[in-house]
Amino acid sequence: MDLEFNKNEDKMRLLISEMTQKFDKVSLGGGKSKIKNQHEQGKLTARERIDFLLDDDSESIEIGAFVGDEMYKEYGGCPSGGVVIVIGYVSNKQCIVVANDATVKAGAWFPITAKKNLRAQEIAMENKLPIIYLVDSAGVFLPLQDEIFPDKEHFGRIFRNNARMSSMGITQISAVMGSCVAGGAYLPIMSDEALIVNKTGTIFLAGSYLVKAAIGEDIDNEKLGGAQTHCEISGVTDYKSKNDEDCLKTIQNIFSKIGDFEKAGFNRIEAVEPKKNKNDIIGILPANRDKPYNTMEVIERLVDNSDFEEYKKGYGETIVCGYARVDGWAVGIIANQRKLVKSKKGEMQFGGVIYSDSADKATRFIANCNQKKIPLVFLQDVTGFMVGSRSEHSGIIKDGAKMVNVMSNSVIPKFTIIMGNSYGAGNYAMCGKAFDPRLIVAWPSAKMAVMGGEQAAKVLLQIEKSSLKKQGQKIDKKREEELLKTITNRYDRQTSPYYAASRLWVDAIIDPRDTRKVISMGIEAANNSPITETYNPGVIQV
Repeated sequence: MDLEFNKNEDKMRLLISEMTQKFDKVSLGGGKSKIKNQHEQGKLTARERIDFLLDDDSESIEIGAFVGDEMYKEYGGCPSGGVVIVIGYVSNKQCIVVANDATVKAGAWFPITAKKNLRAQEIAMENKLPIIYLVDSAGVFLPLQDEIFPDKEHFGRIFRNNARMSSMGITQISAVMGSCVAGGAYLPIMSDEALIVNKTGTIFLAGSYLVKAAIGEDIDNEKLGGAQTHCEISGVTDYKSKNDEDCLKTIQNIFSKIGDFEKAGFNRIEAVEPKKNKNDIIGILPANRDKPYNTMEVIERLVDNSDFEEYKKGYGETIVCGYARVDGWAVGIIANQRKLVKSKKGEMQFGGVIYSDSADKATRFIANCNQKKIPLVFLQDVTGFMVGSRSEHSGIIKDGAKMVNVMSNSVIPKFTIIMGNSYGAGNYAMCGKAFDPRLIVAWPSAKMAVMGGEQAAKVLLQIEKSSLKKQGQKIDKKREEELLKTITNRYDRQTSPYYAASRLWVDAIIDPRDTRKVISMGIEAANNSPITETYNPGVIQV
């Protein structure tokens, strides 16, 4: 390895270390004292419940671990959005698990909690994955009820999705392991089967205090909605468990009986490790993100046997397209090439920029993958589409629109990995969040914004200077430098992958060495959902 590689590797290791430290912090939820309190009640924490439930030594992907990062500070924060979501395996059956974290505001729902729960259901519905809810929640966080209660993508959508999933034949199992109140009480009962833990689990539309206030009845919560009440009197729940572990073992037993359903039929053969050391992937992206690099070096450390069948090699070289396998699964890869290239017309083309010829190539490749039923993997490190008279005259808008059109109408599963830059319309064309990738994840080196920080800061500075001059303020060189620094810092914070992850613009921030696992598990999930739509790219400007 050369010195440049070592520098790149050191930089990425620092970013991975920062990610690990942040995860260690959020994984504590509401803190060690709240965890201790949970244990004193005879209850496991959300993550302990998931760890117990999932098969030993099996792979898993946590969705939205950094959701809520730096948000809701006035309310003490909301680590991981107060809910833990994992794609994993129970009794060798791939599924998605949703567990309320009662150490965070007693598991109360913040607006971001609802968004995260809806994302879990979306993943389940798209991939026809069984879903398990481990319920322990005080209900809606009342100070923010107006942001979570009545709108289309608010709390009520959860129950709509429960009903829709039932009609789609998607298995839903709920375990009431703590509080389950008000409208939230409908979630477990709209599942196929509901379990409740004796003495710690309760379900009711209104708790004892509200019942007393509303109708004057004196009754404690256990008699009102405890395990004995609902298993032996109301018939609301189906299984009574003596503790958390017993409850989770029952779920494992139920899952072991689930049969197989029709598959999508994506092509898979025996997996082969890449010829090039897959761990060296962390040394490819330059520490200085303005420097070029060869994206093929990344691809050859991702794909089986480092074997990549490149499509239209030599044409539209700022996007690399081709067929490969990841963990045995056949995939079509579309990746931004970051090195400076010279087209066969003699034009120098900047790496990471989408030109007319590269958009044209990607368009045709996406259509081909739809024709062949091959899942698509997008590797993003894109600064946007080329601008200027030459580009406009060559029809860049038309060619970019073609690429967006065929990608938007794709019926095959799409997976997006944001390795570096994800700027402007480049984010859209390379299957950003708005275009329904089955999973979208970011490396710690990722940056997401309308444009690069330096350009944006200069534009924003000009706007700020103009505004201050109108107010009669004089702007000297020192003041201008201070403004630029303030603007740059604010903008850079917003481009951080953690800013994106906190708002669920990406499903996860991952160690680059886990990219193969994410793609493989994602395609395995997608394979549960047969393609029923006919591919129709719509009206295309040619």
